[in-house]
Amino acid sequence: MPVEVIMPKVDMDMASGKIMCWHVAVGDTVEKGDPLFDIETDKAAMEVEAPASGILQHAAPEGSEIPIGKAIAWLYAEGEEVGEQPDSFASVDDNKMPEQQPKAATEPAFGDTNLPPEPAPERETALAGDAGEGVRATPAARRLARDGGVTLAELRGTGPRGRVQASDVRQYLKDLDTVSARATFLPETGALNVTYSKRGEGTPIVMIHGFANDATSWAPLEPSLRHRPLIRIELPGHGKSPRLRIRDFAMLVREVRQTFDALQLDQAHLLGHSLGAALCIALADTREPRLASLNLIAPAGLGPQINGEALNGICKATRAESLGPWLRHLVADEDRITDGYVRLAMQARGDANLRAAQFAMADVLFPDGVQAFDLRAALQRIETPTRILWGKADAIIPWEHALQAPGRVALHLFDRIGHMPQLEAAEEVGKILRSHV
Repeated sequence: MPVEVIMPKVDMDMASGKIMCWHVAVGDTVEKGDPLFDIETDKAAMEVEAPASGILQHAAPEGSEIPIGKAIAWLYAEGEEVGEQPDSFASVDDNKMPEQQPKAATEPAFGDTNLPPEPAPERETALAGDAGEGVRATPAARRLARDGGVTLAELRGTGPRGRVQASDVRQYLKDLDTVSARATFLPETGALNVTYSKRGEGTPIVMIHGFANDATSWAPLEPSLRHRPLIRIELPGHGKSPRLRIRDFAMLVREVRQTFDALQLDQAHLLGHSLGAALCIALADTREPRLASLNLIAPAGLGPQINGEALNGICKATRAESLGPWLRHLVADEDRITDGYVRLAMQARGDANLRAAQFAMADVLFPDGVQAFDLRAALQRIETPTRILWGKADAIIPWEHALQAPGRVALHLFDRIGHMPQLEAAEEVGKILRSHV
């Protein structure tokens, strides 16, 4: 049986939505989760993903106003007989149906020097669930950015009012020679997601984010680090990595270590934040000959205390209204966590399986609000040049844990900065790291 694609409800007052554009043509094959079409409501514009895999048939024309819950297209399985066009679309002029266009698989690879000219005009869309705040970008630009592992906030838009165009993303990817790909190792557990930026030269920087975050959290810091190739590893149950059930800290270390080994790097600088920094310490303890430096931002694993209530609150939040107050524990200046920032964070946490995986991980790693792993002895053993950067207003992990480090470790302590110095003091942190790596 074909799968109905229905008009979704994206806000409480929404009675219908207008189809702004289709990202695929009738007859195209799509995979579940692929960008399918853009809709526009009175309050927002957003991109809708395919609810299942299949071949698109009987798509309502662009510009159609469709009531909530009504079918706007059908997805047929390969070889399944396509039924007659529904009566509700029977009077539609065939010329208004989505035109056949090249499939995504035939588009030029990022970095191709013969990129096609920018199609015009492009429709503008705000971030999903956003009424205009955030980054302005066309649907095509968002699709290219997502496929290329690029955060739109990194780009300078050349369109009206700073809108990011598809050509801006293509040029950015061409300049940086950026590729984003899932690794093909760890077949027994599923591959951790790894993204690369290769514009820089010399020894790469391997970056591991903190708990309940993902690779995009490095965006404020990356402008200071682009002189080196950047490699970002996403933890299990985070970002695009598999929703693995972690039994203990040793298993988590093993997953990350195998990912690191599969990169086959002769030398690397390690950079981690919070839980990611703890994993960097564990990596350095067993892979020290391959490390050029170790850089730790508010590392876990140097003492038992941690704000378990805040971590559980973040994991349990299912709406922006409940997520926001917990996110503000991460910073000293709460104004940095705007409503738009919270909505974007909640959008990234919309997957219930992701939230469940992180909640289970928190229960294993931080039972009863205590860090269940201790890396103080490991840090004592490491002789690789090491720096610790910490905000003295950290409300998640006490900055005093930094005092457990041996004397050869450089300490950089920031007044009036919370758990995320890479966000609150990005420029200063960037200067320190750039001089170190």
